[in-house]
Amino acid sequence: MRILHTSDWHLGRQFHGLSLDEDHDHILVQILAVIDDERPDVVIIAGDVFDRANPPQSAITRLSQFLTTVRAASDAAIVIIAGNHDSAAQIGAMGVLADGGAAIVRGPLDEDERPLVVSDAHGPVAISALPFAFEYAARLCFDDDGIGCPADVIRAQLASARKHVAEGMRWVVVAHAFVDGAATSESERPLTRMVGGIETVSAAAFEGAHYVALGHLHRPQPVGLDHIRYSGAPLAFGFDEEGQQKSVSLIDLAADGTVTVTEVPLRPLRQVRTIRGKLLELLAAAEVSNDIVRVVLTDDTPQIDPMKRIRAFYPNAVQLSYERNERPVELRLEEQRAAIDDPQTLSSAFLEFIRGEPLSEAEGQIVASALHSFATMEEEA
Repeated sequence: MRILHTSDWHLGRQFHGLSLDEDHDHILVQILAVIDDERPDVVIIAGDVFDRANPPQSAITRLSQFLTTVRAASDAAIVIIAGNHDSAAQIGAMGVLADGGAAIVRGPLDEDERPLVVSDAHGPVAISALPFAFEYAARLCFDDDGIGCPADVIRAQLASARKHVAEGMRWVVVAHAFVDGAATSESERPLTRMVGGIETVSAAAFEGAHYVALGHLHRPQPVGLDHIRYSGAPLAFGFDEEGQQKSVSLIDLAADGTVTVTEVPLRPLRQVRTIRGKLLELLAAAEVSNDIVRVVLTDDTPQIDPMKRIRAFYPNAVQLSYERNERPVELRLEEQRAAIDDPQTLSSAFLEFIRGEPLSEAEGQIVASALHSFATMEEEA
């Protein structure tokens, strides 16, 4: 059986205020092309379909159009679960979008986790779709006051699901969780509402499953064993994801339950990247680029209107900082002490701290003139 595993679309998301609608469209077209080329038997979206519980209408329409196209172009079963960014009720209602073929769409928890059963030439495969839920919801659903962390939630769901997997069936589990040993990214929210709570789930909790399709973490990666995997997000949502190859995971599930994993690369509409250097050097070497850019200036002194000038070449520059401000605190303190001996630099740094912008050229001339007058008065005295 062939399975396409994807997750963490975060439809409706913005990147530092920039809309990612066109970026999502570009990626979804590629995922549809993979479905058309590879003809998977099952398409899984393992949570965080939307970026927030109340997504914009455009995001809902985007998902609806995607599912409608999948239904029209393939016979693939559709599996969707709610993630921690999603509204469980809204994802549950999305089940109507997958109507007309084999599908399982899980938003709210279900105390009786029945799988979707899909058959191939080698027999039936049970697919248990376990939506994300916080501990308090799981306590109510499973009538178990002992549920106190995400691992307890997963264990309760798996215990309910196992009862419906017949002996000899191959078993696929879809879940939205943080499994021990996985690599994180900056843009992921915690999965526990308890300060200092244990967020992770042991890979051993999924014992018995032949493939575990995970969502939540944005890096494609196996965890513990090769059959327990995150597909990763199809787009970069933070600068710490710069340079990562985004992909969807194509899983071939053999008759004996072993899996072969192929990561199918995706090409973003815009790269997420950092440019670094002195402002004048960056401007001199720049060509107009629509990439989403973080700028780190290595200039020793604040520059005049740096973001405005950078955006002439990088209209999607969203963040600017100075390398000197990223140095260790001890070194920065030493530099600040040295700046006291340079009133011009100190004045500019103070003004930048107060209003967020350094001295303009005209203001610098006024300060320089005042400092010169003051120095002359001291000499005359």
